[in-house]
Amino acid sequence: MDRRYFEYILASRPRNLYTGMTSGRMRWICEHREGRVPGFTSRYRIQRLVQVASFRDVCEAIGRKKQIKSWRRELRSKWMEAENPAWRDLAEEWLAA
Repeated sequence: MDRRYFEYILASRPRNLYTGMTSGRMRWICEHREGRVPGFTSRYRIQRLVQVASFRDVCEAIGRKKQIKSWRRELRSKWMEAENPAWRDLAEEWLAA
């Protein structure tokens, strides 16, 4: 079985950011959207998937997440905007399918 791990950035409408890592792509996006993840994401309604990367190695995914989390917000936003300048919700097409 080919297991995949995902590093992701979620955003709220006022553009608060949350960086995380998971192996269950659909499960975690639904949990965040429904507010079932207690803490920062539910408190600030951080639900839009604005960046995602896939990895085969869990250590690589965790390392990338830690690297991104260590960046200042300005660098994280600039890096993310290079791929998604409109902060479009990338999960909408997943959920529609």
